[in-house]
Amino acid sequence: MFQGYTQETVDFMWGIRFNNERGWFLEHKQQYQTQLLEPTRALGEQVYEGVQAMLPREPLMLKTSRIYRDARRLFGRGPYKDHLWFCVRTGDKDWTGRPTFYFEIAPEYYSYGMGFWQAPAELMEAFRRDLQAHPAKFEKLVRGFEKQDIFTLNGDSYARSRGEVSDRLRPWFQKKSITLSHELPLDEKIFQPELAEEILENFKLLVPFYKYFAGLCATVARRPEE
Repeated sequence: MFQGYTQETVDFMWGIRFNNERGWFLEHKQQYQTQLLEPTRALGEQVYEGVQAMLPREPLMLKTSRIYRDARRLFGRGPYKDHLWFCVRTGDKDWTGRPTFYFEIAPEYYSYGMGFWQAPAELMEAFRRDLQAHPAKFEKLVRGFEKQDIFTLNGDSYARSRGEVSDRLRPWFQKKSITLSHELPLDEKIFQPELAEEILENFKLLVPFYKYFAGLCATVARRPEE
């Protein structure tokens, strides 16, 4: 069970940001393992179990990120990340284009939510067609979303109009990809076991969106075979 992060967690993340080299990391590797990696895994396992209970028919899996950057993609940066994340997703080969629950902690913030790492253009085109053909279905979800003040709609948008929809749907319709996220500066909650339950309680708000987009993904995946 997740027992909370510690001040050493925060100290390590700031430390690796300003000392991003192998020698420093090796000297502080035990701190990384016990104060950042282990609690993140514990939080991930608890969140995974809760999400699986909300979506019992989904073949979900838990994935925790590595602190090591891909050596092929350093682009002048150090070999280590200064943040860690986990995600709860299906095991599909194209998982980056499927809705995914996530949590991330960094030196100055933590965030969690649900969205796409890389929503395929084909999926977003299907999304826009569905909004135009059946606007009432998604407007119901949006009205519920507008009543909460936890998650915000994020993702790059097209500058030019992609078509005609209602004013309520337009911010969603124009997106190139969609993420519903909650981001905060590091606060006392990260040190408390209750963080896991708070994340799960808030994830309940996103389950209808997960089901909608998972269904849309399934429809798009079937289309070439029809």
